[in-house]
Amino acid sequence: MSDAEIGLTATPTPKRDWLLIWRQMPLSFRIGSVILLCHAAVAMTGPFWAPYGYSQMGTGAPLSGMSLYHPFGVDQLGRDVFSRVVHGSWIVITLSLAGTLAGTVLGAVVGLLSGYVGGWVDEVVQRVLEALISIPFLVLALIAIAAAGTEYSGNPYLLIGVVALVYAPRIARMARAAAIDIATRDYVTVARLRGESAWTVMRWELLPNATSVLLVEFALRAGYAPVLIGSLGFLGFGLRPPTPEWGLMISENRALIIVSPSTVLGPGMALASLVVGLNLFTEGLARVFGRTVKLGTR
Repeated sequence: MSDAEIGLTATPTPKRDWLLIWRQMPLSFRIGSVILLCHAAVAMTGPFWAPYGYSQMGTGAPLSGMSLYHPFGVDQLGRDVFSRVVHGSWIVITLSLAGTLAGTVLGAVVGLLSGYVGGWVDEVVQRVLEALISIPFLVLALIAIAAAGTEYSGNPYLLIGVVALVYAPRIARMARAAAIDIATRDYVTVARLRGESAWTVMRWELLPNATSVLLVEFALRAGYAPVLIGSLGFLGFGLRPPTPEWGLMISENRALIIVSPSTVLGPGMALASLVVGLNLFTEGLARVFGRTVKLGTR
C-alpha cells in the first residue's frame, strides 16, 4: 500500500478531533473561554511575576498616574495598583468559584430531594425558598454578615458562605424543576420498585440526569459572584485591608477618582472583564446543552 493510500485511510488524530470540537463550539463560548483562561493564568502565575508586593509601599510617587512602570498608577499609599490587581486575581476567582460551588451543592441537594419527595416536605421547603428569594441579593448578604457577628467580619470563609446562601435558593428551584421532570422516567420508577431510599435515587438517578441543568446554573451564578463580592468589599463588609480584593480597591480609591482615575480604572476593568468572560462562557455553555439563559437576571 502506498503512502498516499495510507494517508487516505488514516484516522483523525486526537489533536484534530479537539480542534474540530473547539471550532464547532458557539462563538460566545470560545470568547468567554479565552477570557477566563487569561484570568486563570494571571491568578496562578501573577504572584511570581508581579512587579511589587500587594502591600509594598513606596513603589512610586503617590497618585503619580499611569506610566510604563505603573500601568494602573500608584495609590495614595505609594502601592502599585497593577501589582495589587494581579495579586487580587486569585482571591476574587477563588472566593467566587468556591461560594458558587457551595451554593450549587446545597441547592442541588435541597432541590432534588424536595422535588422527588414532594408532599408537605416540598411545600415547606418551597415556602422557605420563596421567602429567601424575595429578599434582594445584597440585602440578604448583609443580613447574613450581620448575623455572623463582628468577630467573623472580613473572614473569607464567611464570604464563601454568604455567596452560597444567596445563590442556593435559586439553584434549588431549578434543581426541583429538573427532579420533578426526571422523577417520571421509567428508570426512576424501577429504582422505587427496588425499594431504594430517596437519597439513593437522588444520588444515582436524579443527579446524573440533572447535571446539565446544574452546570449551567453554576456557570450563570458564578458570573455574578464577583460582582456580589466586589459590592460587599466596596461597602466595607468584605475582606479587610490591605487585601487586594478588587471591590475593596475601588472603594479605597473612589475619593481619588478625579485626581487619579487609573487607580479605580484598573480593578474596575479587571472585574468587568471577568464578569463578561463568565457571562459569555455561560451563554455558550447553555447553547451547547440546548438551554436558554437570561444573563440580565440573577
